[in-house]
Amino acid sequence: MITPILMLGAGRMGGAILEGWRRVGAFPSAELMICDPEPSPPALAAAKDGAQLNPPDADLARAKTVLLCVKPQIWRGAAAEYSAWLAADAVIVSIAAGARAGDIAKAFGGRCVARVMPTTAAAINQGTASLYADDPAALARAHALFEPLGTVVDLTDEAQMHAATAVSGSGPAYFYAFVEALEAAARASGLPPKEAAQLARSTLTGAAILLAADKKADPAELRRQVTSPGGTTEAALNVLFGETGLPQLLRETVAAAVRRSKALG
Repeated sequence: MITPILMLGAGRMGGAILEGWRRVGAFPSAELMICDPEPSPPALAAAKDGAQLNPPDADLARAKTVLLCVKPQIWRGAAAEYSAWLAADAVIVSIAAGARAGDIAKAFGGRCVARVMPTTAAAINQGTASLYADDPAALARAHALFEPLGTVVDLTDEAQMHAATAVSGSGPAYFYAFVEALEAAARASGLPPKEAAQLARSTLTGAAILLAADKKADPAELRRQVTSPGGTTEAALNVLFGETGLPQLLRETVAAAVRRSKALG
């Protein structure tokens, strides 16, 4: 049994998960419990629909699944505060970046643990979630929570979670930063701010949709299709693929995120 579900922390990512569940009716609101001293609008909306917001401690023993959604820096505090109130067979599903499954299990009294690294597109059921658990039942529990929210990818080695965090968990920020930089470059080239934003955003989201439409599409081939020899795109790509260009920059970007993920653990 998956429900009742207890969500510890309902900030940006927890709120996105709640929104995604609500959009598809994944779980009845009455089967949700949410603990957060400063609940986000999605948490308040869930409470209005019947979820328990900041329930009495004694009620927490009903939870079959505990979704740990607090910031990585404070997950141990959450474990210390709530672990004693949980049922012995409750399964912990953690989205805390860098926090190792063994450490989480120990902090939660030896309970089964699955780790997940989701993205905020879960709010519109287009999220991506990397999953790891060495216990099949815990992995199945994570699947049940995140399959309604988009794509799930199983990892076979917990060490891979660092790279998954760096590539996928942090990846949306890289995309938004690219859009931001392209808009700025458009303005610098003479376009008015409104038109610069429209062109940059529509072009990039359209390209992303085209890539997503074909699961077998090769990004390199799509790039070649819009690159005429001697044309404007080729001139631009010569800069992007230069010695200190995009490939090297992204390797360094992901490596920095991996180092931080390891440090958080």
